[in-house]
Amino acid sequence: MSFGYLCPFKSLEDSMLEVLTTKVHDEARQGEAYAPLTGEPLQYSKKFYIESYGCQMNFSDSEIVASILNDSGFGATRDFTEADVVFLNTCSIREKAEQTVRKRLTEFRKIKQTKPGLLVGVLGCMAERLKSKLLEEEHLVDIVVGPDAYRSLPGLIEEAEGGQKAVNVLLSREETYADISPVRLNSNGVSGFVSIMRGCNNMCTFCVVPFTRGRERSRDVSSIVRECCDLFEQGYKEVTLLGQNVDSYYFTQDEGQLSGQHPSAVTFAMLLEMVANISPLLRVRFSTSHPKDITDDVLHVMAKYNNICKYIHLPVQSGSTRILQLMNRTYTREWYMAKVKRIREIIPECGISSDIIAGFCTETEDDHRDTLSLMEYSAYDLSYMFFYSERPGTLAQRRYTDDVPEDVKKRRLQEIVDLQNKLSRESNERDLGKEFEVLIEGNSKKSDADWMGRTSHNKVIVFAKSNREINKGDYVNVRVTDCTKATLLGEII
Repeated sequence: MSFGYLCPFKSLEDSMLEVLTTKVHDEARQGEAYAPLTGEPLQYSKKFYIESYGCQMNFSDSEIVASILNDSGFGATRDFTEADVVFLNTCSIREKAEQTVRKRLTEFRKIKQTKPGLLVGVLGCMAERLKSKLLEEEHLVDIVVGPDAYRSLPGLIEEAEGGQKAVNVLLSREETYADISPVRLNSNGVSGFVSIMRGCNNMCTFCVVPFTRGRERSRDVSSIVRECCDLFEQGYKEVTLLGQNVDSYYFTQDEGQLSGQHPSAVTFAMLLEMVANISPLLRVRFSTSHPKDITDDVLHVMAKYNNICKYIHLPVQSGSTRILQLMNRTYTREWYMAKVKRIREIIPECGISSDIIAGFCTETEDDHRDTLSLMEYSAYDLSYMFFYSERPGTLAQRRYTDDVPEDVKKRRLQEIVDLQNKLSRESNERDLGKEFEVLIEGNSKKSDADWMGRTSHNKVIVFAKSNREINKGDYVNVRVTDCTKATLLGEII
């Protein structure tokens, strides 16, 4: 079944309002905005500064926070010395991530001593995990807010301004922020991120996400498609649909709420097709997939539409069935390999990446070799690789002993990294001489004389600018002429 979506017709006044609202969002980064319709300049009475750490969901959440604060009279600033309130949007997935945040809090503590009116807040997963302990341990933290409580931020700031410590870490079974239009902070104007669901029901024993982000809930399908459509109308050429486990997206609505355009129950495959149908010029990506949930329906939709990128992030974590069972990943080594084979059957050129953990509890050398051999089988284009870091409150911390010595973890991790570097280079070398449609994201980091973009398979490619009128956000055909293990090099055809 095919689902189409047409962006709703807008009156001239609505279109003017949308353009001006976009300008408000752009100018908000500098603490200045323009009133809708009149175009009169407005000055925000106060400014906020926000830093984001961890997964892309956190960066997406920061855009929601920015929208909420804009509506309450706060303008964003990129200079924290100008800010009245500083927020760190935090990650708890690994100990190192929390250590980074604690170090940054120490730096802001020094600034606060010279600027007594400055408020410092901790948002996100670390806030949810540590709750009031943050106020006790980091005594100059004023505000602690979990991922489901961002709507309460204006009130909490008011409390903190009155000298009270402000905390809201209540988790929700309903909150999706579906009605909030995110402010696109630090956007390149080409690629945008759209959150489609929140939380996670998978109780992987090593992971804190179910405890810091709560249970899964899917966002209203109409609001997702509308946001993607609005991004395209604003000039964006790519959207990434975000969720802790996008493949388990499932939205139902009452018959009385149906618009006539959407069915009463929408799966991820159906949502993916709806977004793809907005325009063939809008690229669609998604992240992250859980191997147990990605279906043939999703794969067939990917194969059907040229504008759905041929790339899947498919975390394996370990190549050992025994370790996978301890991790509660709900699949075996053989099952995962069959899933990779199925992806290759339906989408032969699909790029696949993974997450891998070295040195999980009780891991042996045989388990480690299973991981290496599964990497070889899957031929990952890239991987995110870590050694196991025990997280307080997780099932693994309560059930198992973290008994693999750190030097063994680091050695195994290095072997995984070395193998992935080899696989990445081999993957890039297979692309030599091939031609790809590339979406230009901006200048290369190393030279303004070169463009940087990505292929459908999520590979970065750098190529010299030509004399032709080509701009950021354009699609161009590029032939691969050389490569490193991380980057393709090419020339415009």
